[in-house]
Amino acid sequence: MIKRFIRRVLGLPSEALRVPREKHGIARDGLSPAAVKVCALLREAGFSAYVVGGAVRDLLLGITPVDFDIATDARPEQVKPLFRRALIIGRRFRLVHVMMGSETVEVSTFRSAEGDTSEKDEHGRVLRDNVYGTQEGDALRRDFTVNALYYDPASEEIVDFHGGLADLKKRVMRVIGDPATRYREDPVRMLRAVRLAAKLGLTLDPATREPIRSLAPLMERVPPARLFDEMLKLLLSGHASACLRQLREVGLHKGLLPLLDVILEQPLGERFVTLALAQTDERVLAGRPVSPAFLFAALLWHEVLAAWKARQGRGERAIPALENAMDEVLDTQCAKLAITRRLTATMREVWAMQPRFEGRSGNRAYRLVEAPRFRMAYDFLALRAASGEVPAELETWWRAFQGADAETRRAMLLPETGPKKRRRRRRKKPPAAAASAPEAA
Repeated sequence: MIKRFIRRVLGLPSEALRVPREKHGIARDGLSPAAVKVCALLREAGFSAYVVGGAVRDLLLGITPVDFDIATDARPEQVKPLFRRALIIGRRFRLVHVMMGSETVEVSTFRSAEGDTSEKDEHGRVLRDNVYGTQEGDALRRDFTVNALYYDPASEEIVDFHGGLADLKKRVMRVIGDPATRYREDPVRMLRAVRLAAKLGLTLDPATREPIRSLAPLMERVPPARLFDEMLKLLLSGHASACLRQLREVGLHKGLLPLLDVILEQPLGERFVTLALAQTDERVLAGRPVSPAFLFAALLWHEVLAAWKARQGRGERAIPALENAMDEVLDTQCAKLAITRRLTATMREVWAMQPRFEGRSGNRAYRLVEAPRFRMAYDFLALRAASGEVPAELETWWRAFQGADAETRRAMLLPETGPKKRRRRRRKKPPAAAASAPEAA
């Protein structure tokens, strides 16, 4: 351990630690058949091949991996011909996706650790990096020690260059190398540190945590589409509540969801968002489907609500004011997060249906129940009622109404209270002959 510490301080190459199966406990049959086969075929072709990253980390923590990534010394153009269904992808760094049945295995070539081989912008963010290297260099290029573990299916050994096994044992998340430099190379690493620590129940190492607050402005330079993908992973991790709490603690939240800090500081808004995140986490952990549109609609609802009330206060009519408020909030969010149009369209429908729940008389209630997004909008109403934003009686009525038979529904309808709309009389067109008479004259 002292030798590894000295080598790290002096910047010397890391010394690999090879840990046999008896000490780590991961057997070959714990991997997916596709991952084992890909590694075997690469070895038969004369290359090295290891399962790497999150799959090894999760197996050590007793978590079933979502996917298995492979690292090898073979170049992409050497990997592709070995498999019947394989595709080379990527611009910043080329990878091979090997398809076996319903499973896709990602195969990457060992990367170089030389800092001067990559193209960076003026802030140190890596723009292009397609330089290959050794396994030792590849380990140095990975973000966290717990993600730099290599599992050899042939020998069932784990190769550890940076003390990832010891960090997992101590339940610590630590960046490889200088944290500030690594965050400048890729600011999304700050987000990943928070997400993985919350998901895995790890504590951020003090040196890993310390520069995040001062470097948070770097998130402004992350492409919106990539930031949206990372936020989606965070919110659908099953630990969204813990992730957002940690985002606030390290100072990252303001740049991700603009105005989120304001939302969470409002007593009513905080309860609403907390309930939405708790319900999402519960569904994810139970393996039930989750709608990203519903979650983003919940996160942004109180911004829409505040803008809606402000516009009504300036004299705008209710429905046009709501439409304008939705535009205002989504314009702000989409500029940063690149929320897809498919999601924003659903969010708009859910928001726009909320005022319609107030109408419980005549045909309006029937039309609302038959709307395509009714169930999602009703769930949203239930969330509002649970947070105290609307009367519980309103949610109870709609819950009973949607499950009632036709006769019960008719009995439940409330009497009309508002003024009846006057039907506009259609003007009769003059007969064709009469209309053309003046012209003829």
